[in-house]
Amino acid sequence: MRILIVGLSTRAIAESAVDGGYDVMTLDYFGDRDQRALVPNVALQRDFDLPFSAEALLETSKRLDYDAVAYTSSLENHPEVVSELARGRRLLGNTPDVLNAVRDWATLRAVCDEEEIPHPTTLLPGEEGHADETRRWLRKPTRGGGGHGVRPWEGERLDEDAVLQRMVIGRPASAAFVADGRRSVVIGLSEQLIGREELGGEGYMWCGNILPLPTRSTSQLDAVLQTVERAAGRLTRRFGLRGVNGIDFVVADGPEDWPRPILVEVNPRYTASMELADWAYDLSAFDLHIRSFEGYLPRFSPREALRDARFRAKGIVYAKKDGTVPSTANWRHRGRRDIPFSGEKIQAGHPICTVVASGETRETCWQRLVERAEEVHRKMGPGEGERGDDR
Repeated sequence: MRILIVGLSTRAIAESAVDGGYDVMTLDYFGDRDQRALVPNVALQRDFDLPFSAEALLETSKRLDYDAVAYTSSLENHPEVVSELARGRRLLGNTPDVLNAVRDWATLRAVCDEEEIPHPTTLLPGEEGHADETRRWLRKPTRGGGGHGVRPWEGERLDEDAVLQRMVIGRPASAAFVADGRRSVVIGLSEQLIGREELGGEGYMWCGNILPLPTRSTSQLDAVLQTVERAAGRLTRRFGLRGVNGIDFVVADGPEDWPRPILVEVNPRYTASMELADWAYDLSAFDLHIRSFEGYLPRFSPREALRDARFRAKGIVYAKKDGTVPSTANWRHRGRRDIPFSGEKIQAGHPICTVVASGETRETCWQRLVERAEEVHRKMGPGEGERGDDR
């Protein structure tokens, strides 16, 4: 069975699929060098000079021969495209009906209220008048991803494609879990790196993850994990979630919230933090994803894994200025992933590559990640590209 994996970026999930022994090809935007060395790949930017859109992915997929399809970011926001991608083929992911429901905040907040899942007050267009002016609020796009388009709310009326969400002060985090439509198993808790200037990020941009999630104590870890497991289980049953999924949450600092993790988003597909779970716990998230559709869930102890794990991190390095990529022939051996080809021009604010690091403590791991990001930034510069010879 040839599986097409499609999304904005597919290198990480492709590696997981290959580790699991699956026959895959990928369709994405970037067409990274290390991905093309691993699996057949077609890329909107590299092969067709097209901007990213779900519709462009769909049109390009019509040129490809595949038996089944799995998707990643940001196709959870385009259930109609998922439906067309899977027409006449096996869909290895949540169905369009599930995506429509779980990505609709009117539905999700009602389910969270009914299931007693902690979440911030979230207001829909036309409900701005209910916003407590003593609180801080974020305007978030309903079809967003990676923190793009998230900004502080300044009292304006909402467009139909946005919601208001009360800002929760604390540590941004994410959970990865696998589900079979009725049951779920958490396979990782990680800290989210948001807007980190050291990586070239700003605002609310997602810049990577550190696994496991640092907590103040074992008791706090148990409290967070218990709440996340309960939320994952209840969301799975209510929405019929299947395969690998993610939850974004904040471990709040405020006395009214601590130590509850506050759910801020559900990602009903493979998420970027799952690469760290694969690395840390000797898993293949893609294999777990596929096998869940046959009713299999792993016997995995997140408590034991979280307490014993060495810290591992991935960071997205964003360009701080316009520049040219130097030779990338040996970048894989230097702890870099999502590698561009030599000589590429990259604009300020766009991703250059991913760096990975590990350490015995969270601080050591983070510092090594920053050092690797700084090395990438130093390498970038106008006129330094070496074109053609290593493509």
